[in-house]
Amino acid sequence: MSALKNDLLLKALRGETTERTPVWMMRQAGRYLPDYIKLREKYSFFERCMKPELATEITVMPVYQVGVDAAIIFSDILVVPQAMGMEVQLIEKTGPVLPDPVKSAEDLKRLVVPDVKDTLHYVFDALSLTKKTLDGAVPLIGFAGAPWTLLCYMVQGKGSKTFDAAKAFCYQQPAVAHKLLQMITDTTIAYLKAQIEAGADCVQLFDSWGGLLSPQDFETFSLYYMRQIVAAVKDAAPVTVFAKGAWFALEEMAATGANCLGIDWCIQPQRARQFAGNNVTLQGNFDPAKLLAPIPEIKKAVKEMMAGFGNHRYIANLGHGILPNVPVDHAKAFVDTVKEYK
Repeated sequence: MSALKNDLLLKALRGETTERTPVWMMRQAGRYLPDYIKLREKYSFFERCMKPELATEITVMPVYQVGVDAAIIFSDILVVPQAMGMEVQLIEKTGPVLPDPVKSAEDLKRLVVPDVKDTLHYVFDALSLTKKTLDGAVPLIGFAGAPWTLLCYMVQGKGSKTFDAAKAFCYQQPAVAHKLLQMITDTTIAYLKAQIEAGADCVQLFDSWGGLLSPQDFETFSLYYMRQIVAAVKDAAPVTVFAKGAWFALEEMAATGANCLGIDWCIQPQRARQFAGNNVTLQGNFDPAKLLAPIPEIKKAVKEMMAGFGNHRYIANLGHGILPNVPVDHAKAFVDTVKEYK
């Protein structure tokens, strides 16, 4: 393997001084890139994930087209429920559907903690091929969904703004919920470790729906499990935890031993730093919708964000995934402004 030509991201994750702030974007490999859209017209979502050549091609696109400082493997958080035995359909424009959701203890009997090397080998194949293809250009990020977020989909059966059914399940059948969360946790630990073995330089845990829980419930149904994952994985590679909307738990998340915390746009950089403390890197927090503003406005807002975070222990990113309708030159303006920032 070639030595990394650009290791800004890894330096920032380790808390080392960087000559400039590293930048990448969540969901950068995909939906807004014209070359990706061409592949989407030819191959189904899971074909794109499961064919290592396609996943690799999509993963490296933004590195060369937009100039980001890291590649994140093209995949989906729902490959884990799929590997555990659930049917997952990804329907263009409507999102994920799990036609046979978990409703009771009985339903857990059809789920397993799989041998990830067998069920998810295509992700590891894609990581290895991507690593080879990048040839040390930038670090490669692996990822997984946090247990609480995966439970949301596995119980609700589809996307939701509130995930009421998933929350009701946790309140009405807490023992079953905790059993399911532990199964997801055990699968995720094995999955992330194998991603690192296959070539991921660091990993990120996405808790997209963490902010739907009260601070107390976040501790019970989310953080308790994320803590196990961070503890199991952090000695193998740097770990970022991103719990959208859960800024109230930044202090507790920093205490997990994660190297980095992703934050959304609903908290000021200074306040996030106050909560998180100085021993953890922060990543974020540009509102993806703001990339639809005129380019001069984007540049101005990026500079304000950069000034707010300062240049130590910081990775510039969006506060959630990039939107499909963002013009590529707007995404590039975001990246370039970070790179040029003094």
